[in-house]
Amino acid sequence: MAKDLLLEIGTEEIPARFMEPALRLLAATAKELLETARLNFGKIAVFGTPRRLTLLVGEVAEMAEDLKMEFKGPAVKSAYDAEGSPTKALEGFCRSQGIEPADLFIKELNSVPYVYAAKNAKGEAALAILPQLFLDIINKLNFPKTMRWGDLDMRFARPIHWLVALYGNQVLPLEVAGITANRYSRGHRFLGSDKVEIKSPAHYKEALRKEYVIVDQKERRQMIAEQIKEVAKTCGGKTKEDDELLNEVTYLLEYPTAFAGFFNEDYLSMPTELIITPMREHQRYFPVFRDDNTLLNNFIAVRNGTAKDINIVQEGNEKVLRSRLADAAFFWQEDCKHPLEDNLPKLAKIVFHEKLGTVAQKVVRVSVLAGWLATELDFSLEEATDTARAAELMKCDLVSSVVYEFTELQGIMGKYYARHDGEREAVAQAIEEHYLPRFAADELPTSKAGLVLSIADKMDSLVGFFGLGMQPTGSQDPYALRRQAAGIANMIIKYGLNISLPDLIDIAFDLHVKNQLPKSKGEVQETLEQFFGQRLGNILNEEGISYDIVNAILAVPLESLNQSRLKAHALASFRTTVACQEMLAGFNRAANLVKGKDFGQVKEKLFVEETEKTLFKAIVEAENKIAEDLKKQDYLVLLEALGGLRGPIDQFFDKVMVMTEDENIRNNRLALLGKIVKAAKNIGDLSQLVT
Repeated sequence: MAKDLLLEIGTEEIPARFMEPALRLLAATAKELLETARLNFGKIAVFGTPRRLTLLVGEVAEMAEDLKMEFKGPAVKSAYDAEGSPTKALEGFCRSQGIEPADLFIKELNSVPYVYAAKNAKGEAALAILPQLFLDIINKLNFPKTMRWGDLDMRFARPIHWLVALYGNQVLPLEVAGITANRYSRGHRFLGSDKVEIKSPAHYKEALRKEYVIVDQKERRQMIAEQIKEVAKTCGGKTKEDDELLNEVTYLLEYPTAFAGFFNEDYLSMPTELIITPMREHQRYFPVFRDDNTLLNNFIAVRNGTAKDINIVQEGNEKVLRSRLADAAFFWQEDCKHPLEDNLPKLAKIVFHEKLGTVAQKVVRVSVLAGWLATELDFSLEEATDTARAAELMKCDLVSSVVYEFTELQGIMGKYYARHDGEREAVAQAIEEHYLPRFAADELPTSKAGLVLSIADKMDSLVGFFGLGMQPTGSQDPYALRRQAAGIANMIIKYGLNISLPDLIDIAFDLHVKNQLPKSKGEVQETLEQFFGQRLGNILNEEGISYDIVNAILAVPLESLNQSRLKAHALASFRTTVACQEMLAGFNRAANLVKGKDFGQVKEKLFVEETEKTLFKAIVEAENKIAEDLKKQDYLVLLEALGGLRGPIDQFFDKVMVMTEDENIRNNRLALLGKIVKAAKNIGDLSQLVT
């Protein structure tokens, strides 16, 4: 009969951020090893609390399945000689398989008879397999940081203190780090028993529930969410969705009880973020809001335990928060005693990177680059002035007392200080927005000044680090350059900005001249354009553009991210037409003959056939039309103009021998075909399309 399987690894408190990756790995590893062991099983479930990682597998078979294997040997004609005796090839195959020729059988493969060896391996009992399987599972778990304890070589997220290993109601023989597995778990650290008997895997969750441990993290998360919602109502407010904080709190406790706390209403005069940050980031509290989304002087915390003496717990949490808010208020008041621009000289003492200069030098570079972008995007005088002022002040809050204490508020506090100093709202908003987007799904800047400052700031970093040869490799990206490039690409595409990527890189590189970058401008241009091409490819894939269209677009120099995206969508639309399919046959034939070579200018005097003249005239007309369409960014019409060459191309190939013996005429005809290929490259390399 199949039986349920339980493995509980009891530890000291594991950091919350380790838990979800560890549980995913635990489930995946168990599935892989059970399948490799040929043990049939049912549903796999994994549970986690700060003090335990648990694997629960339903209906694990008592015996592994027998293994039947077939090994292909030589073909029959090579296995036996004319007299029917085994050849050396067959004898060698039999030795490798440890069998006699008489044990072989013959089976056809693709109508050819081969000799085969059959081997059967009888499945072992689950009780013999599972102890080593559990040991392998534990050893395969990894964490961002691990610990050693005592004089052991064992490394784990935190020291292991107990193990439960059950197959049905039977304890499996397992020892890890000097700990022998048994059927006894442990309850809540303060409310539960140190010896909780688990009679069988089916009783595991309920046995721990009685000991104040809600072992299922999904259930625990739901309890916390519902409790927070109800407690917020008693405060006359609501909480906002915060999955990140909710997940973290879920893995910080085993038995949740939410409660409300209060703080002095006077603190509400501070910037909202300055109240929420110590509340959320330092104390893991949930802020409470009115229906109009303004902050109330309440917070909600979640206790790891019952509601007993909750008033004492509440007082303790309020006392801690009072101290943090008092510090925040002091820093805020001190920072407001002088204008934000007074911090400018201090930026010269902050190193951005030892080989890329100070933050003050970065501000100068970004200011120039942002000014160029403002000109390219036809900013009004007022918009350009706001951009220049925001560029000057954008890093000044880095040396403020608040940001020194709460680094996650950089940019946000700069906005508030600028408002306090009476700067224009556009300037204040741009200071905050130049850090956006901070992560993949983050919002983008909404102001013009914030947009160009964000692009300029990120491009300055990209060019600098690529110039030092410090581009990301594999999973290593310490300066978040992939994220910054993706942010630039998303901003350019969302707002349809026609910015020349080569020009942007070129200017940013020249601004780094004092840093004497070891990489040449050409090397940086090439590697960065490829880097942005990868980001654009990811965006196009997410938008449903097929891989070969992406390859076609990226096979030509990347001039504008926005225009390349529009070209990709136009090509995807054009590809569905009959005209495209018919055109590609002739185009690919032309591209294969030219093979990327330049055969110079077409000379009309060397035309021999009328179809040469007709094709040349059609190409010239198409080129003129394409030039107009490029200015209008009407790429679908451009492709239709290319499609209009289908007839003249077909007639040309029907009537003309391209590879004639006369070298001058041959090269002239190849130059004519080269014009077609060159015209198509205004969109991409169409030879990359799979027909």
